[in-house]
Amino acid sequence: MLTVHHLENSRSQRVLWLLEELGLPYEVRRYARDPSTKLAPPELLRVHPLGKSPVLGDGDITVAESGAIIEYLLDEHGDGRLRPPPGSAERRRFTYWLHFAEGSAMPYLVMTLVFNQLRRAPMPFFARPIARGIADKVSARFLAPNITRQLDFIETELATQPWFAGNDFSAADIQMSFPLEAATARAKDGVPRPHVADWLARIHERPAYRQALAKGGPFSVLD
Repeated sequence: MLTVHHLENSRSQRVLWLLEELGLPYEVRRYARDPSTKLAPPELLRVHPLGKSPVLGDGDITVAESGAIIEYLLDEHGDGRLRPPPGSAERRRFTYWLHFAEGSAMPYLVMTLVFNQLRRAPMPFFARPIARGIADKVSARFLAPNITRQLDFIETELATQPWFAGNDFSAADIQMSFPLEAATARAKDGVPRPHVADWLARIHERPAYRQALAKGGPFSVLD
């Protein structure tokens, strides 16, 4: 039996979604975030030394990192589904977006989360304007422009095809779901991106996406 160690409001929601798309049986072990720090609980350290989620168990095999989990599930249980054939242009696009999600998109979003928390962190009153000033400058001059640039790039890409790997839905769309949901929630530029909005609407309507939410529990992007 496949087991997903699932942290609420996290990237592990994508693993549940992939399993639903593949129609594989699995068990969910849920972990709640600390209500004050929003960090993962110490119980996850017993699953993986870094104490993070997602972690997949498959018998004696343990796999961490969402991209590695996706590749493992497609290799071992996918039967050729949700991934274009090797050597095709679609496969190259698939591989690019599978790695773009965590390698390019998420670092800016994680930094945005950190600086947003810095603005709200308890501190002496005299330090508060200094901390907020630093956070505002980093956001305005570095984080926001890069998130905007990435969203514009993605909008252009989705204008040429309905899904990230081409004409067919794939696991690359699953991997890209979290950064796009987070980026659109945090983007402050007010620029309409109809192709991104349409893509988000279409993934949210997929039965497997909804089934994963039902099994994983309420999901929202932390800010």
